Amino acid sequence: MPSGAEAIGRGALTTGGTGVARSGLRPIEEIVRELGLPAEAWSPRGRWIAKIDPARVPAAGTGRRGTIVLVTGMTPTGGGVGKTVTTLALASSLHRLGVRAIACLRQPSLGPVFGIKGGGAGGGRATVEPSSEVNLGLTGDLDAVTNAHNLLAAMIDNHLHHGNPLGLDPGSIAWPRALDVEDRALRQIEIGRGLGNGPLRSASFVITPASEVTALLGLVRSPADLRERLERLEVGRTRTGAFVSAADLGAGGAMAALLRHAVQPNLLQTSEGTPVLVHGGPFGNLSYGTTTVASLEVARRLAEVVVVEAGFATDLGAEKFVDLFAPPVDLEPIVAVLVASVPGIRAHAAGGPDPRSLDPGLENLDQHLANLRAFGLAPVVALNRFPEDGPEELAAVRAHLARASVRVEDSAGYAQGSAGGVELAGAVVAATREGRAARPIYSPRQPLLRKIDTIVRQIYGGDGVDLDPVAEDQIAAGELPEADEVPVCLAKTPLSLSDDPKRLGRPRGFRVRVRRFVRAPGAGYLVALLGEIQTMPGLPREPRALRIDLGTSGEPTGVT
Repeated sequence: MPSGAEAIGRGALTTGGTGVARSGLRPIEEIVRELGLPAEAWSPRGRWIAKIDPARVPAAGTGRRGTIVLVTGMTPTGGGVGKTVTTLALASSLHRLGVRAIACLRQPSLGPVFGIKGGGAGGGRATVEPSSEVNLGLTGDLDAVTNAHNLLAAMIDNHLHHGNPLGLDPGSIAWPRALDVEDRALRQIEIGRGLGNGPLRSASFVITPASEVTALLGLVRSPADLRERLERLEVGRTRTGAFVSAADLGAGGAMAALLRHAVQPNLLQTSEGTPVLVHGGPFGNLSYGTTTVASLEVARRLAEVVVVEAGFATDLGAEKFVDLFAPPVDLEPIVAVLVASVPGIRAHAAGGPDPRSLDPGLENLDQHLANLRAFGLAPVVALNRFPEDGPEELAAVRAHLARASVRVEDSAGYAQGSAGGVELAGAVVAATREGRAARPIYSPRQPLLRKIDTIVRQIYGGDGVDLDPVAEDQIAAGELPEADEVPVCLAKTPLSLSDDPKRLGRPRGFRVRVRRFVRAPGAGYLVALLGEIQTMPGLPREPRALRIDLGTSGEPTGVT
């Protein structure tokens, strides 16, 4: 950001109209021109989308790197709490105040688009456009990840078929296959059936956002870094216990070639013409749940304020942003925006003694505020407004936050677009003057169980961690040699601060259970699977796919 937050607001980009129809969108060349991108730094993907080459984006001047505004939330309901709408509306509201702002989002997975939650392009008058393209594959980045992931899987079984010169133990193979569709039938499969198709062995699928290729793609700094990370991917072990990598199979080069365009961020716009970078796609419950390093670095060179969404609540997206994502690449968020809503607060009273009481939801909100303070951040609460919000409930939420000395502003981006978030944008600009920088809550060079225990106690509010026999055996057998040297990614339900989705509000007196560990040397961390979390979700009884169709105009319908 500029030296001295008072510099924020100079040289703002102009915005376009407020309509979301494609006829009202600004040509991508206009967005590119106002960002000041040289011709060699971008390439069009149709009229409304461009690929950006980070290596060709001019470096920011001394002291000019944009401030990061991290948008997180309280524990969401199944439909979310409104972080994407708030992120997009806030970026456009900052433009209204004369601030050069860019929003950064992950690319939506087809799993939620066709499943329960729906798309990830915002809603109402705060969307990223063209939203149907965003939700239905965009420029094919996640397709490239899926192909690269499955190429490695195919090369593993091909190696076994042709004599297995590395001595790979089929029973140790840790690399699954991937698909960007929710399909519970693929969680456990048997492959190699039929004459000449073997060897016969057990295998599995993960959804593409849970692939380690998705995770490492978000951390890549250069083509050489991409190749190196891919080659570190663990395949399995030999019969003598030695680890086998993608490099041992010679797969890294071809995988990198498949990902050559996927490493470049996608430039789009909000429904009001504000620039948006959409890139990366890791889930917040299974991975770090935010955009890519490349996207953030490009945005910080071009804008004064970068508004970036982190998946789910502070116990997942924000914790991993600070502890996993930011330290290796020296990205420091300055401002934290915590999205809350009266319906979200009210939902935490479900099953309680008084369903009308907001207390369980307010306690949940308190834990998330405490989490942001533990990261060294002073939060601003964005109260995502709904038409059914009652005045007494709104007053109770505001009074509660006032007692905690937390600034709260309405966020009405869904109904009003940028006009509904001007006060919030003003609070964010004021917060940048405090000069906050995030700090991890643990050191990667601590014992593994101490790192997990720190997260459970400080962020979840729990009493500690227990290991299932499989996880205990992994540690005892020396299968996690980097465990005391790298960060840990806790994969758990997003619907509770605990690892049990039924425990609402602010649970107390609980311990989390580690089912097993997964090595992620390409991404540079270790994954701990908590409770009953699945790496391949399943479709609901009535999936959103039933509502999606292709209209007579050739445009998709029902994609939200």
